[in-house]
Order: sequence, then structure tokens, then C-alpha cells
Amino acid sequence: MSAHHNHNHADTRSASNPRYRKILWAALVINLAMFGVEIGAGFQSGSTSLLADAIDFFGDAANYGVSLAVLSAGALLRARAALIKGACMMGFGLFVLGRAAWMYAQGGTPEALTMGSIGLLALAANVAVAAMLYAWREGDANMRGVWLCSRNDAIGNIAVMLAALGVAATGSAWPDLLVASGMAVLAMAGGWSVVRQARDEIRHAPAT
Repeated sequence: MSAHHNHNHADTRSASNPRYRKILWAALVINLAMFGVEIGAGFQSGSTSLLADAIDFFGDAANYGVSLAVLSAGALLRARAALIKGACMMGFGLFVLGRAAWMYAQGGTPEALTMGSIGLLALAANVAVAAMLYAWREGDANMRGVWLCSRNDAIGNIAVMLAALGVAATGSAWPDLLVASGMAVLAMAGGWSVVRQARDEIRHAPAT
């Protein structure tokens, strides 16, 4: 009886669970919507951290799409997809660092009110997605990558709001640029974690 119960519990936390597929679809729609909102607000306000978060939303939507495509695939294909996603997370981090350097060279101060209000909306969206995905946070590299994206985004949104307060208080772009750089480092660290796990799963995947 105990063994049967444990088997069912594992199944509910697997990628083949129909509820997981529905959650990924919901996350995909939410992330695409927030990408549209934040990309507009980022350019309007001149905020690097909002633009970074917008690009992150788009990257996450793409990651959810890839995850949906390989849900029923074998372990090797899923691990390879996770490897690509991890590399994309690291590439996103590098891009944001470059954008922050460019904005520093250009000068100017972002609009704090837009940063804070859009950051709050984005936080609500990401907390909702992270809560839905929480049960699958310890899955394979693919599932772990999905969870890390949502968790990192929620942390990033809080940082954007803190940056908005910093910009309003100092009249300087430094808080915005520092937060954008921090988000970049977080994305790179999370991406490397996914890449390492994916490589390990590829090495141990059964031959097909």
C-alpha cells in the first residue's frame, strides 16, 4: 500500500501530469502578455531593469513553449532541450549586462513611477506562475529550468521596485543599472545550474 501511494505521488509530480501541461500553457500566456506590457513601459520610462525584465518574460515564454513541446519526449531529448534553455538564460544575462553598460554611457534618468507600478504588476504575475509551478521545482533539468525562470523573475520584480525607489530618492540612474546588472548575474547563475544538471542527465540517459 505504501509503495503504491509513493508511486502515485511521484506521478503527480512528473512532467506527464496533465495539470503540469495546463500550468505551462497558463504561464506561457501570462509571460507573453507581460512581455508586451513591460517592453512598452521600459522604452517609455527609459528603465534598463524594466527592459531586462521584459526580455526575460519573452525568454520565459519561449522556454515554456519548448517545455510543452518536449513533455512527452524521452529523457535524452528533454535534457538536450534543458541544455538549450540554460544556455539561453546565460545569454540573456550577458545581453542585459551589455545593455546596462550602453545605458550608462548614454546617461539619463528613468521614470521611477512607471518602474514601480509596472514592477508591482509583474511581481503579481510571476508570483502566480511560481506558485503554480512550485510542486515541480525538484524535477528534471527541464522542469527545474522552468521553476528557476519563474523564481528569478519574482526576485527581479522586487528588485525593480526597489530600484524605482532608489531612482526617485537619488534622481540617478544608478539604482536601475545596478538592479539590471544583478538580474543579469542571477540569470547567468541559474542558467549555469540548469546546464550542469542537463549535461549530467545527458551522460546518464539510456541509449536509444
